[in-house]
Amino acid sequence: MTSSDNHLIITIGRQYGSGGREIGQRLSKSLSLPFYDKDILRMNSRESGLKESYFHLADEKAGDRLLYRIINTLKPELTQPSFGSDLISSDNLFRFQSAVIRKLAAEESCVIIGRCADYVLEGTDNLNLVRVFLHADLDHRINRVTSLKYYDPADVPKNIKRVDKERRDYYRYYTGRDWENPGNYDLTINTATLGSEDAVALIRHYLNMRGYL
Repeated sequence: MTSSDNHLIITIGRQYGSGGREIGQRLSKSLSLPFYDKDILRMNSRESGLKESYFHLADEKAGDRLLYRIINTLKPELTQPSFGSDLISSDNLFRFQSAVIRKLAAEESCVIIGRCADYVLEGTDNLNLVRVFLHADLDHRINRVTSLKYYDPADVPKNIKRVDKERRDYYRYYTGRDWENPGNYDLTINTATLGSEDAVALIRHYLNMRGYL
C-alpha cells in the first residue's frame, strides 16, 4: 500500500452536505482500507467504560468554554484522558476520542472522517498522514441534503448552517485553527465540481503522486 512501513492515514474534513461520508466510504473500499466515522464513538465507549450516548452528545461540538477559548486563543491539551471528577467533561471526552484515533493510526492504515483527526495525528511518527477537506457551494449541499430526506425541505438550509457552525466551532475550540483554512490540509476538493467518483479518483491520484500507492 505504501512505499514504507508507515501506516497511511487519510483524514477527511467536510462541510455538511459535501458528501464526506460517501466519498470516505468509496475511498476506503477502493483502497481496501478500514473506514471510521461514528464507529469511533462506540470505540470511545469501550475504551472509557462510559455510555456511548455521552460521546454522541459531544460529537463534533465545541466544549463548554468556547468563548473563553476563542478570546484567549487557547486550546485543550492532548493529554491522557482522566478518570477523575472531570470524567464526562467535553474536554475529557475529546481526550478519550483522541486516544482512540491515535490507537487506530498506530495499528493500521485507514480513512477517518472528521473529529479533528488531522490535528490529533499531526507530527505522529511512522505515519503517512494525508489531510483532505471537502467543500461545495451551498445550493449543491442543499440539494444533496434534501435528497437524503433527513429534514423537511424548508429546514435544510438552516440545518446545514447549524451543522457547519458546530463543526467550525468544534475545530476552533480543540485545535485553535480555522476549520475551512486550506492551509490546514494537503488537498481540498470542490465536490460540486467533481462529484463523488471523481473526488475519489483525485485523492487516489494524489496518493500515487506522493508514492503511497
